[in-house]
Amino acid sequence: MQTETKENPNYAVVAAVQLPSVTDLEFNASLNELRELAKTLGYTVVKTFIQKRAGFDMKAYLGIGKQQEIREYVNHETAVEADQHNFEINTLLVDHEISPSQARNLELEVGCIVMDRTMVILEIFHRNARSRAAKAQVEIARLGYMAPRLREAAKLAGSQGRQRSGEGGRGAGESQTELDKRKIRDRIAELQLEIVAMEAERKTQSARRHGQQNSTSVALVGYTNAGKSTLMRALTGSEVLVANKLFATLDTTVRALHPESVPRVLVSDTVGFIKNLPHGLVASFKSTLDEALDAALLLHVIDASDPGFERQLEVTNEVLDDIGANVVPRIKIFNKFDFVGDETAQAECEAALKAKYPDCIVMSARRPDDVAKLHQIIVTFFQQDLIEAELFLPWTAQQHRGEIYANCQVLEEHSDEAGAYFKVRGEVNVVNKLREKLN
Repeated sequence: MQTETKENPNYAVVAAVQLPSVTDLEFNASLNELRELAKTLGYTVVKTFIQKRAGFDMKAYLGIGKQQEIREYVNHETAVEADQHNFEINTLLVDHEISPSQARNLELEVGCIVMDRTMVILEIFHRNARSRAAKAQVEIARLGYMAPRLREAAKLAGSQGRQRSGEGGRGAGESQTELDKRKIRDRIAELQLEIVAMEAERKTQSARRHGQQNSTSVALVGYTNAGKSTLMRALTGSEVLVANKLFATLDTTVRALHPESVPRVLVSDTVGFIKNLPHGLVASFKSTLDEALDAALLLHVIDASDPGFERQLEVTNEVLDDIGANVVPRIKIFNKFDFVGDETAQAECEAALKAKYPDCIVMSARRPDDVAKLHQIIVTFFQQDLIEAELFLPWTAQQHRGEIYANCQVLEEHSDEAGAYFKVRGEVNVVNKLREKLN
């Protein structure tokens, strides 16, 4: 058997129950997503076990026969399984959220650690959170997930928790599990207060950023791994993290559109969406989309090469509606079009998408020409309310020349003995402020 080292990956198997109400397409999409989540967490998935049942087994999620099959594979209990792999499998990943008792019983039956879908996502969020707000929100979700599992953990360790006598000898006191649960409740309350304070601070900073810098903003939204970070880097020329992993980053990244335009546009990349997001993470997930509420334009990025993109599109729309972002103008971006197929397949797919979503954009973030077209569409959107005006700059006020070029698009410039004359395009309030300053 292979000995695990830092160079050797952690090996895992995946198991899932397909209920009669779940189509094969939905089921396979969810399984693929779990395998991608496992990859993000550092696991190599070596086998997937599927069971079709009318309902989940109340005791251990999977039926007895499937439990035995997994145990034999994981523990090399048959000659066939021993020949199939010579590495150690230490984790079973389950594509549903299961109860603490189901997880405990399943671990005892198959002989390895069991992580349900919720635990996998929580662990990824925990590892990737960077900002104070993201860390606090993820900690709340993890604590909420852990609380009901403390008693099962105590059972697995062969203990129900030590008893501590009550004060002055009165009462039976609290078990260690009850003490731990109380600490969790207190910590959650403390974190919630911190989040309220951070939210007020974030709104102040956002208002200052949008007010003082005279900038408008675009927010990228959509499913994780749809290519949002690649598109972000292409639009801004910045070294944003681009990794072929789900939830490579959880914190919103804000960069200026490049080449810069008038008005100056800020582009933000929000956290990616995912199917069956754990209930405890819904609030923290939505809070990371506040940039979408601040934005003047949303770019809804969709993976055109994903056969299940329509369901992803629906989920994204539902969440955006929930947070009140349905009033923000939105452009659908069908990305990763270079992965759709050959030229014939791409032409057919583009025609179908344009017919169903007339105002959509079909592109690849890796094609410079496509990115340039999108850049122009964004600039045109923000320039539609600009005005053209004449500004006069006396020779005695040349120190303001830089402000004109920084805040307006200069269409023409000429000069005489009195000073310089500019024909500019800019926002009404910006032009008026400049005119007051120069006169």
